[in-house]
Amino acid sequence: MVADATTSFLLAFSALLSIVNPFAGALIYSQVTSNRPEGERAQLAWRVALYSGLVMLIALWAGAPLLGFFGISIAALRIGGGFVVAARAWEMLAGPEVQEDRKQQQAAPATGAEDVAFFPLTIPFTTGPGTISVAIALGANAPPYALGSLPLYVGASLAAVLVALLVGVCYASADRIVALLGQARSRVVTRLAAFILLCVGVQIALTGAQEVLAHAFQARP
Repeated sequence: MVADATTSFLLAFSALLSIVNPFAGALIYSQVTSNRPEGERAQLAWRVALYSGLVMLIALWAGAPLLGFFGISIAALRIGGGFVVAARAWEMLAGPEVQEDRKQQQAAPATGAEDVAFFPLTIPFTTGPGTISVAIALGANAPPYALGSLPLYVGASLAAVLVALLVGVCYASADRIVALLGQARSRVVTRLAAFILLCVGVQIALTGAQEVLAHAFQARP
């Protein structure tokens, strides 16, 4: 059980960290909250972290069962979710500049509003459709709810909580990260994270394909 939880944690942590990418997000967070006092920016960062954790956990635990309710099999969820994750990773890998522009546009409303922790800084800036898709795919990668699947969900949930904590730390320390990374190093980090995410997406899709093939061979007379 511990081994299953550890494997699930490592897979989920690498995937969620790659798609959320709080280090690169901190660069934009620093820009869009530059007109706020330092204490307010730190409080806002931790509220975004809390909301981001909730979004990831809800998508992780409820996403796959909800889609399954509409008759979508776990194997189909794994294959489709893996392709979505891989496609998203390829976009990040091929053009981090496009990703930066999109994030900048998503976070732009935060410059002139008061309560911006949930929208736009959590959704869609930090945990947008891409992150939700990854979390659902990770949930689909675990077996249907049963006692044996509990370690997998626990491991993935711990990964989501840790990524949310990193969001809080990075956003609250955004100015330091800007000074340390800058745009060029941030793009290197983004490409490395995108490659890891691409591998995770392929692995999830392969797991689904193996399940389909196993059922097909079992069904043969």
